Amino acid sequence: MAEVSAEARIEAPAEKVWDRLTDFSSYGEWNSTHTSFPKGGPQKLEVGGTFEENMRLMGFPAEVNWTIEELETARTLAIRGKGPMAVVVSTRYTLIPEGDATTVRIDGEFTGAAVSLMAGKLKDSATAALHESLRKLGGLVT
Repeated sequence: MAEVSAEARIEAPAEKVWDRLTDFSSYGEWNSTHTSFPKGGPQKLEVGGTFEENMRLMGFPAEVNWTIEELETARTLAIRGKGPMAVVVSTRYTLIPEGDATTVRIDGEFTGAAVSLMAGKLKDSATAALHESLRKLGGLVT
């Protein structure tokens, strides 16, 4: 298993950050691992909703089939997906309002036999991607 996380304070209200975070038509503008949604983003943002995403991790393309596991508007979005080589990926976005600013935390987890072979590199690459994504997200909403 490889666990990753990143956190940043964004100088915008949680609702504004949430709107950008869940605007799947512009996901690639801030999410540094995202390459495309082959069938479009989620049709409905609801628990149990599914979508496919093409990503790039450690320079390698990967298609992940996501399911929305937890959703609280302007607070939490948790998704779990199945990727190549039986790797399971979990991502949780948590927004903590602080007046006119928001702390955004992203937690990720990778599990599966293939992960143990490259856990260190995967952790470093994914952590860097999370920090870059938060930097870009902050730039889009402030």
